[in-house]
Amino acid sequence: MATTYPSTHPAPRTAPKTWRRVRIALFYICMVPLLLVWLTPIFMTLLTSVRSLDDITVNGPLAWPRSFEWGNFQEAWNTGGLSIYMRNSFLIAIPALFICLGFASMAGFALARFEFRGSKFLFFMFVGGSLLPFQILMLPVYRLANELNLYDTIWVLIIFHGSFQIGFCTFVLRNFIRTIPGEIFDAARMDGATDFMVYRQHVLPLSLPSLAALATLEFTWIFNDYLWALILVQQNKLKPVTTGLASLRGEFMQAYNIQFAGTLIAVVPTVVLFMFLQRYFIQGLTMGSGK
Repeated sequence: MATTYPSTHPAPRTAPKTWRRVRIALFYICMVPLLLVWLTPIFMTLLTSVRSLDDITVNGPLAWPRSFEWGNFQEAWNTGGLSIYMRNSFLIAIPALFICLGFASMAGFALARFEFRGSKFLFFMFVGGSLLPFQILMLPVYRLANELNLYDTIWVLIIFHGSFQIGFCTFVLRNFIRTIPGEIFDAARMDGATDFMVYRQHVLPLSLPSLAALATLEFTWIFNDYLWALILVQQNKLKPVTTGLASLRGEFMQAYNIQFAGTLIAVVPTVVLFMFLQRYFIQGLTMGSGK
């Protein structure tokens, strides 16, 4: 009679794999409904922007279009004045972006690499200023704009956005520049480079990852600003796209298809810029880590 011996190999552990599958299933069960809820307004915007006003009135906002009215985008661009509003948004956002990133990069370099009396206090002032809520600054900024004769001009939005965002950008860039090895700056100074040459030839190239990330955030914030454009600019020909869409709603009180078409047009620049700078951010991160 043959004698059987117990196997020396342990039984396969299926419990961890089963629990992992259960967690994945629970994750999708919870996240898919939330994703659908989040996508519902976007889906409604897309449908409404290509429908006729009669179709929306008769069939409701969630019905599939009987015909695709692509002329809504052209009407929003031409008749609704969106071409002027988009131009104003670019005229505000691009100069303000260069102002805040240019001054913040120089301030961040100085605060990160130079020790002087009051440097920490100055850094805390930058950080504290960026933490102030926008709402408590409405009256001082409004009065200052009137005193400087900048009210109801594009310059007031450029100056305000560029100056107010300097604090946050300085905080981010100062912390990033401190991670750059000091030997790079010492070697450049031994070669006779001035402080500005070190800043231009070494700090800016190595700071491309943080500059690209800040450019994406700042352009989105400035381009999508509504509060300050509503307070500081009143002329229709000077309004950016955010307040321009609000006036478009007033002009086309029930033309939801035109309003939603204009909204989609206004979203395109920030989405395209984000896609471009996301790739540029990866390239800058690779170059910075290599050096």
